[in-house]
Amino acid sequence: MSLSGRRIVIIGGSSGMGLATAHAAAAAGAAVTIASSDQGRVKAALAQLPDTCAGAVVDTRNEADIAALFDRVEELDHVVYTAGDTVRPQPLADLPLDAARDLFEVRFWGTVATVKHAARRIRRGGSIVLTSGTVAVRPAPGTALAAGAAAATEGLTRGLAAELAPVRVNAVRAGAIRTPLWNPVPEPQRAALFAALADRTLTRSVGEADQIAAAHLFLMENSFVTGTVLSVDGGAVLA
Repeated sequence: MSLSGRRIVIIGGSSGMGLATAHAAAAAGAAVTIASSDQGRVKAALAQLPDTCAGAVVDTRNEADIAALFDRVEELDHVVYTAGDTVRPQPLADLPLDAARDLFEVRFWGTVATVKHAARRIRRGGSIVLTSGTVAVRPAPGTALAAGAAAATEGLTRGLAAELAPVRVNAVRAGAIRTPLWNPVPEPQRAALFAALADRTLTRSVGEADQIAAAHLFLMENSFVTGTVLSVDGGAVLA
């Protein structure tokens, strides 16, 4: 089980969990292409990654962008999808339907478009790794749509594993992970929030991006795992 010489595309690879996975995969010998909607973040990420890595600006809301990326990459071995925008809790009754639909664009429909255009280019032994979250199985008030998107991704994972075999399809169900998505929250409030989130886990901790990266590498490397949703959440769903 090795990533040496493998080609990997990480959608959402310019920061957080995706960037941590790019670092880990490159260190394991893979040629990595990261994609993000923000050119500045792509440039900053590439500055800290090895020369074997490349970058692309891709709007996951635009199918043509995604198609063009995989046309350029051509054959590859693994795809990891970690792209996601900030979602704030909001009761469904207060949410316009257009805004509700918009919540699915990056996290679900971007995933669908990525798989559609990547799957036929994946070499034998390759895989796709998607991203859901503990909200899929442990929602809170105001998170019904986020829970729906995450649960839809988990159902998609199982369906695609059957449909795309022998290409393997798995997902990581992430708990509370310390990433730049939390940066808009002022530091004092962020520290208090992380402490509260840690108390809701069995490990009494908040996760780190490199722990998600380790899960991604496991799912890419282990050729006997498919259709699996791997929880990396410190036991949050049991606490």
